[in-house]
Amino acid sequence: MKRLTAYLARLFVADALILFGVVCFLLWLVNCLRSFDVVSVKGQSIVVLGVQALLTMPPLAISFFYVCIGIGLTRALQSLQANRELHIIHTSHGLGSLWRATALVAGAGVVGVLLLSNFIEPYANRRLNLLNASVAADLVSSTLRPGRFTQVTPGVVLLIGGRGSDGEISEFFADDRREPETRRTYIADSARVSTDGANYVLELRNGTLQYTQANGRFSEISFARYDLSVDQLSQPVAQIDPMLAQDSVSLVAEALASGNWSQSLLTLLANRMAEGLRVIGMAMMVLAIMGFPSGRRTRFNVPMEAVVLLIAFSERGLSAYSPLGTGTGALLLIVVAGGALLMRTRPRPIPMVAVP
Repeated sequence: MKRLTAYLARLFVADALILFGVVCFLLWLVNCLRSFDVVSVKGQSIVVLGVQALLTMPPLAISFFYVCIGIGLTRALQSLQANRELHIIHTSHGLGSLWRATALVAGAGVVGVLLLSNFIEPYANRRLNLLNASVAADLVSSTLRPGRFTQVTPGVVLLIGGRGSDGEISEFFADDRREPETRRTYIADSARVSTDGANYVLELRNGTLQYTQANGRFSEISFARYDLSVDQLSQPVAQIDPMLAQDSVSLVAEALASGNWSQSLLTLLANRMAEGLRVIGMAMMVLAIMGFPSGRRTRFNVPMEAVVLLIAFSERGLSAYSPLGTGTGALLLIVVAGGALLMRTRPRPIPMVAVP
């Protein structure tokens, strides 16, 4: 690697990493503030709060990753242009080193974001599901007070009559109003929280399960024993897609073994791989805009960081509403940036100067 290439790559990576670290820390603090009331009400410690906020970070980090790459490149190129180093690079035939440094940073960014989207995010989702289940089980088993209504999650209220020394719960009552069309009520003479090693279960004994629909229709089911997953009482109504907690290698291995390549699986894999295309497109676009010195003076100085954010916003909007898939915006960004680079690097004829 040439010294100029290494020098430029260090500049690009340093600015991008510093910005990414600051953004991640601020997002973690925001997640902590958003979850503080909910976690404290459930009687959990500040350590649980911090870990829970950390496990929700990967999706947000992925969304801002290529933005940080773009802003890091922008700030480094602005510094090079302010110091006239960018002019020297072009006049001394160092454009190849600039291209190689940008490609090196973009390649490292692609590897980093693919690790985040394909492995780190699924692992964080698995750990977060286990943590939420543990918090809910702890709430049911230890936080509930006899004769006191407790809201586990918005729309779910629990009440117990008493608790024995062995953890046995007497006179269990749960009211679930999360679904607007159906209201569920669980009533049991006794209950106990148990686990099978992966999930926490409420063992209800000698009770009834009542359904009340929006049109007033009522039904009741009696049972001697009913196993109710704690997740059903503590999580939102929407079911969590189990594929989100599996890394891409495991998903592909299962699909190869079963031969079932569902549309949801293909969409999920495409969404994860599209993050790498966004990094490439953003790096190429910033290089096309900022990688060439100009002596023109503008009346208004537009912050290039705002331009990067506008490009990212436009790319996300196009990808979200495009019927061709989530990679549409990234592919269009690569095509536009590639065309701009070809236009700016094309050989130009030297103007003829008339000598008197």
